[in-house]
Amino acid sequence: MKGLLTLLTGFLLALSSYAGTVDTIAVYSHSMRKEIKTVVIRPDRYKKLAPLPVVYLLHGWSGSYRAWLKDAPQLTSKADELQMIIVCPDAGFNSWYFDSPIDSTVRYETFVIKELVPYIDQHYKTKATRQFRAIAGLSMGGHGAMYLSIRHQALFANAGSMAGGVDIRPFPKNWDLSKKLGDSATHPENWEKYTVTNVADSLQPGQLNLIIDCGVDDFFLNVNREFHKKLLLKKVDHDYIERPGGHNGKYWGSAVDFQLLFFKKAFDKAK
Repeated sequence: MKGLLTLLTGFLLALSSYAGTVDTIAVYSHSMRKEIKTVVIRPDRYKKLAPLPVVYLLHGWSGSYRAWLKDAPQLTSKADELQMIIVCPDAGFNSWYFDSPIDSTVRYETFVIKELVPYIDQHYKTKATRQFRAIAGLSMGGHGAMYLSIRHQALFANAGSMAGGVDIRPFPKNWDLSKKLGDSATHPENWEKYTVTNVADSLQPGQLNLIIDCGVDDFFLNVNREFHKKLLLKKVDHDYIERPGGHNGKYWGSAVDFQLLFFKKAFDKAK
C-alpha cells in the first residue's frame, strides 16, 4: 500500500508539473518594415495535440512582449491547463494598438490584424476561426483589445480588458498620446475617433463575448464604469468586474486567470 501511495503521489506531481513551452519569435511587419518580437506559449505535448484556440494578450504602456510573463508567470501552466495557445506581441512603448493618423510609422492595428494573426495561424496548429480566437490586454492593451475586437469581429468573437484605458479623452496630457493622435485641442476629431467608448457605438448585442475587469483603486476606474454603463444601455451582454486593487502588475497578473477561464468556457461552448 505504501508503495502504491508513493507511485500515485509521484504521478500526481508529474501531472501538476506540466507547463507550456515559450517561443520567442520575430514576426516581420511589412506595414512598418521591421521585425516585431512576440512570445508564443504552447501547451505541453503541443505536437501531439489537435488544433487549439488562441488568446492574444496585449501589454500596457511602456511594456513589451516580455511583460505578461513577468507579471503572470503562471501563463505557462495556464496554457497547458486550459489547452490554448497564448500570444504576447510587442507593440512599442506607446502605440495604443491603432494606426496613427499622424505618424505613418505606427501601424499596430494593421500589424495585429493583417500580419500577426495570419502568421500565427500559418505557423502554429490553431483553430483559425473567430469563435476560437480571443484578444485581451492590460491598460493600454485593454484599450487595444476592445478597439481591435470591435473593429474586426470577423477575426475575434471574444475580448477582454484588464485595468483598461477604455476612454483616452480624459487624459490629453498623458502617455505621449498627442504624439500618436495630435494635440487634443487642434485634432479633437482624432481623440473622438480612436477612443474605445466611441468605437463601441457600432457594437450590437450578441456580436462579442466581453469581459471587463478593473481595480477599485485604479485611475481608470471611472472610464471603465462609464463604459460598463454604455454597454448596459446598448443591451450588450458582458461580464463586468471590480475588485480590490490598483493599476499594477499584481492586479492584472491575477485578473488574467479569470479572463482566460472566461475564454476557455466560450471556446468549449463553440465546439
